[in-house]
Amino acid sequence: MLKIERINDVTVVSFKGVNRFNALITEQVKEEMKALFSSPNTKLVLDLSGVQFIDSSGFGVFLSIMKTANNNYGYFKISNISEEVMELFKLLQLHNVFEIYNKRDDALKSFN
Repeated sequence: MLKIERINDVTVVSFKGVNRFNALITEQVKEEMKALFSSPNTKLVLDLSGVQFIDSSGFGVFLSIMKTANNNYGYFKISNISEEVMELFKLLQLHNVFEIYNKRDDALKSFN
């Protein structure tokens, strides 16, 4: 479900075969992503390519992961959000909470 790769010192997480991030998969995703912040100063980019819908439990996971990252002096950034999903971020005023980048490369470069 999750594809995890390392690019230099940044962990990039993306979804494999998932276009809806909803209550059916949120708990598993949350546990896997929180585990990535087990060591301090982790840099993580969540690439949302292909995700067309996120429900409230999905946004709750993002907030939980950001809290975990902050508690471990880590960094959590999001990239490649579809227009439909970005509208939900804006509706919930979460575009002001998360660091969001149009492209994965821009998110990666932001760590330099």
